[in-house]
Amino acid sequence: MEGLQDHEQLLSLGLAIVIDSGRERKMKRKRRDRFLSLDTNGVSEGKIFSLLEIREIMLKEKKTGKGNIGADGEGLHLIHLLLTAATSLDENKLDLAIENLRKLYQNISLNGDSVQRVAAYFADGLVAKLLTRRSPFHAMIMKEPTPEDEFLAYMELYKVSPYYQFAHFTANQAIMDAFEKEDIQNKRALHVVDLDVAYGFQWSSLMQSLSDKATTGNHVSLRITAFGRSLEELEETERRLVGFAKTFRNLIFEFQGILRSNSSGLKSIRKRKSETLVVNSVFYLNSMCNFSHISQTLKSINILNPSLVVLVEQEGDRNPRTFLSRFMEFLHYYAAMFDSLDDFLPLNSLQRLQIEKNHLGKEIKRLIDFDDEAKSPKYERMETWKRRMESHGFLGRNLSSRALIQAKLLLKTNCHYCPIQFGGENGGFTSFEREEGNALSLAWQDKCLITVSVWQCAAERR
Repeated sequence: MEGLQDHEQLLSLGLAIVIDSGRERKMKRKRRDRFLSLDTNGVSEGKIFSLLEIREIMLKEKKTGKGNIGADGEGLHLIHLLLTAATSLDENKLDLAIENLRKLYQNISLNGDSVQRVAAYFADGLVAKLLTRRSPFHAMIMKEPTPEDEFLAYMELYKVSPYYQFAHFTANQAIMDAFEKEDIQNKRALHVVDLDVAYGFQWSSLMQSLSDKATTGNHVSLRITAFGRSLEELEETERRLVGFAKTFRNLIFEFQGILRSNSSGLKSIRKRKSETLVVNSVFYLNSMCNFSHISQTLKSINILNPSLVVLVEQEGDRNPRTFLSRFMEFLHYYAAMFDSLDDFLPLNSLQRLQIEKNHLGKEIKRLIDFDDEAKSPKYERMETWKRRMESHGFLGRNLSSRALIQAKLLLKTNCHYCPIQFGGENGGFTSFEREEGNALSLAWQDKCLITVSVWQCAAERR
């Protein structure tokens, strides 16, 4: 019974609507009357309330599906409803959007196949976009997970899928290659500037690699300057990394946390004499949304004159400029992510539900319900980043054969049910080289998900 209660709590997305009889039914009518005067972008509050009642029923039901879009047409029908709802919303045909969202909620489930599940979160994002920020329903749908739940979801995805590991391990191997190349000049000192530390999971494996290169009498020094969203995140990350570093007697570790909102930012960083300086940007530059901010960040990085810049970004099929093109790009991307989870976790897995609700689903709703369309995040092609990096004074640098071999081994060890391939087609996860060897991409089947590329300053000033 306790497990069932936990499961129902996990399924709830914070929607405070009670569907019952008697006294609770009267309370529901009072709430509806109280909300009637609130602004909902010109949509009848009654229609919204009715739509969300169906959504609440969806959250409690346990539909199943075949997990294949083309199996019986069901998946294609759901995608059609979703795209029609998005198009109607974009064209301000709100009643039609609501009708398609109603049909969606009647045919999807957070426990169904990957198409049903991803459609549920995209439908939530559209409903949130349908409402104004003043509507209490908006806050209900967009309720953020607690920091603890968000951390656990990130950690679970990190453990079961090669998605984050591929990005981090490939980046770390490139960092190690740069460090070893300057072994004589740097006096065994490495300084990493991490533009988004994201719990610091990336750095434990780098510590291990550095320690393996050191000896008892010849220590290695690692300094991490980390940017984070909050003091709590930075303090927790520092505590975890400092504790892990203490397990290596031949590693000298130093951590400095900087709030991302700090106006001085990169300008406050000073390179110490003889250290190898590396800038690490994993899923960060795209999150800045504004190209002028990206440009200013790249200029500041160039002034630092690092030995290496590691860039990891989500990969897009095009340069989406409209709401609908971004919607379709995000849908294609996250459909692949949800589908890949079925290779690692069963449909009844609470672990999978936690990942999708508190990490992937949160991202989907935030991307769809973005305030300023012109500044919303975009998943762009590697070719776009290449032009951007080169225009800011960076040249591509080849990844080593060790990075390629490591990626191949990582995917092989993460194989569960679907075949894993390297440089091939179809199958599950695949990895392939890009841009004449200075980039490496991870794909699920035919959808490229992330690309790791490495860069150096075009002008040598060291």
